[in-house]
Amino acid sequence: MSAESRPGPAIPGESGTTGRRHRAKGRRRRPRAKRRKGLLVMAWTAAGIVVLGGTGAGYLYFKLNGNLQSVDIDQALGADRPEKADNGSENILVLGSDTRSGGNGKLGGGVDDGTARSDTAMVVHVYKGHKKASVVSIPRDTLIDRPECTDTDGNEHPAADDVMFNSAYSTGGAACAVKTVETLSGLRMDHYLEVDFSGFQQLIDDLGGVEVTTTEDIEDPDSHLDLKAGTHTLDGEQALGLVRTRHGVGDGSDLGRIQLQQAFIKALVDQVEDVGVLTNPKKLYDLADTATKTVTTDSELGSVNSLVSFAGGLKGIGPANMHMVTMPVIYDPADANRVLVEETKSRQVWDALKNDRAIPAAATEGTATGEADGVVSAG
Repeated sequence: MSAESRPGPAIPGESGTTGRRHRAKGRRRRPRAKRRKGLLVMAWTAAGIVVLGGTGAGYLYFKLNGNLQSVDIDQALGADRPEKADNGSENILVLGSDTRSGGNGKLGGGVDDGTARSDTAMVVHVYKGHKKASVVSIPRDTLIDRPECTDTDGNEHPAADDVMFNSAYSTGGAACAVKTVETLSGLRMDHYLEVDFSGFQQLIDDLGGVEVTTTEDIEDPDSHLDLKAGTHTLDGEQALGLVRTRHGVGDGSDLGRIQLQQAFIKALVDQVEDVGVLTNPKKLYDLADTATKTVTTDSELGSVNSLVSFAGGLKGIGPANMHMVTMPVIYDPADANRVLVEETKSRQVWDALKNDRAIPAAATEGTATGEADGVVSAG
């Protein structure tokens, strides 16, 4: 994406690297097997929960409360965490998973073997005043040193070096994912939102589709996507294919898919106010029912009342006030299917958010991008 008029960069548009990097271990890793592909978690959050938060639908609270699931992150992680920010900002870890429905294997193009996975991770930093936000996507294929952690069932999991970022979730669930992100960023996660893969398609259908414009043909048999260049109103199945595709655009990496996801989020948030739910009670209920069935929260947000109050405080953040970047990474010279943290530039990103400042443009210049910038935009 091109630079916005607001402070800070758009999604980086060049490949390469600067600054200190992790050194590869000198071994070649086996090619990864087919797996479920990513999902767009912020889409559900923006389109379902935030829509619900703006409606005052108090009569639905009791019915919808039973749909929600929550996890006690604070109890699992204890006191060994970064301090809460005292500048009025908030950090929310938003994850996509495939844990809440038996249909996820079919949607993901793989076998539903019962293993919990998280394919998309975003740190949403809401600035003081809750009028703007920065969103930092963390590539699932990033090799990291995972910290030891205790999951919400009290099971302890040892640390591991040089493993994929999303192994934190598959190893120890929500608590270990939060612990890993806090260790990586140095930021305290004030809230946790996990959205299930299988709910995405239904939510987009409940919304009546999302209009996007593609600047080139996108064809990917793996994600069942076949779009010609032009403007399209995507139904749930097509939208799911778009946010899952990695071979249809760019360099075929997870980084390219992240760029598509970020563009789709902005298109969705741009349109969500015009879907007519305020005058259509059935549409409102369908959205709320789908959203609450697919979301898992931290225990503080574990009721519809709390979740709607929280979401209502974010509803003023529109596309123009959402700054979206990918955590600065470089391609792993030992394995083209993996990326490494670009330490110097990543530190600039996290330090900016810690101090509630805009992410500097220099922090995302010259890093790996996936080369899918500008392929998708709002219709």
